[in-house]
Amino acid sequence: MIRLLQINITANWGSHGRIAEEIGQVAMSQGWDSYIAYGRYANPSASKLIRIGSMWDERFHGLQSRLFDNHGLASKRATKDLLQQIERINPDMIHLHNIHGYYLNYPLLFEYLSQKGTPVVWTLHDCWTMTGHCAYFTYAQCEKWKEGCRDCNFKSAYPKSVLFNRSERNFKLKQAAFCSVRNMTLVPVSAWLASIVPQSILKSIPVKMIHNGIDLDVFKPVLPKDLGLPQEKKIVLGVSSVWEKRKGLEDFYKLRTVLDNNYQIVIVGLTEKQTGQLPENIIGVSRTNSAEELAAYYSAADVFVNPTYEDNFPTTNLEALACGTPVLTYRTGGSPEAIDEQTGLVVDTGEVNSLAEGIRKLCNDPNLEERRRLCRQRAVALFNKNDRYQEYLDLYNSLLKQ
Repeated sequence: MIRLLQINITANWGSHGRIAEEIGQVAMSQGWDSYIAYGRYANPSASKLIRIGSMWDERFHGLQSRLFDNHGLASKRATKDLLQQIERINPDMIHLHNIHGYYLNYPLLFEYLSQKGTPVVWTLHDCWTMTGHCAYFTYAQCEKWKEGCRDCNFKSAYPKSVLFNRSERNFKLKQAAFCSVRNMTLVPVSAWLASIVPQSILKSIPVKMIHNGIDLDVFKPVLPKDLGLPQEKKIVLGVSSVWEKRKGLEDFYKLRTVLDNNYQIVIVGLTEKQTGQLPENIIGVSRTNSAEELAAYYSAADVFVNPTYEDNFPTTNLEALACGTPVLTYRTGGSPEAIDEQTGLVVDTGEVNSLAEGIRKLCNDPNLEERRRLCRQRAVALFNKNDRYQEYLDLYNSLLKQ
């Protein structure tokens, strides 16, 4: 039996965790054995789960990162224990996802991978692999990553470093580690990121772009549930697993001052603190891991708004489309790739007045029902998880034949 091992910060939790889970399910449907090693947060999985380290390992790693800019350089014992388990499993294919997040020592992992020779696929969910510090650089408008990070001006961003700035050292360590594996293929999940990789330290590594997919049996138009939303208003929805500055939460606050009371803004994924700080006339909903509940919110919305300032290929756009809801997004990263002119609108990043204009246009479209049908049709044609994740199986098989 062919064995697949995936490594990610979470297991069947959050967007990346669900992607790894569903890839494992596709593999098992074709007779593979599937393992997922994860750092923290897990929901029940069809794959065999392997916990990497402990809560204390994660906290110590976080302290190392915050004080010394050592992100990805702690967790040595936890990583050595993982390598022993990998040796025991002896996988035929190793698939990396997010290896950052205070749980893994990447030099140890890549030393093992370079010596072992097992084919490696690495899905790039962000830009951390090619920088000396940050996971994204577009918000900071930084291009140091192209030639060599140094004196990082954005070290307060994740993974935050309070004292030291070791971006130049980190950049060189990543370059040495990540370019040491001969049999590795990178999978950016957006055309935008695929266009960036050749400009980075990863330029010598083969690339295969594969868009994310979603479960169309879960994310689909559903009958309205009693969500406590006003029936007489147009529902403007925002969804994120974590609402931070780069996700555009403050732009929803600005939108509230521009839109009249015929529009109800609903934001899903807020912390208790964020909910308490909401302006009047914005409904806040706590984070949910229930895909069915999310589908209900998407289906109830007249428009889904994604005011992200930094992103790769957000799955929230796909989920909204699958539920028949048009998408309005900033022209940021790969976010616009999810839609076309029939299924949504794209406006310049930070242009809140343009967002408001787009909301009015989409919500008052006389052909809104046809637009909703086309949204679902686009999701079915392009973002069916079974089709997208079959691309991974095809890639695995091609690498195993080499």
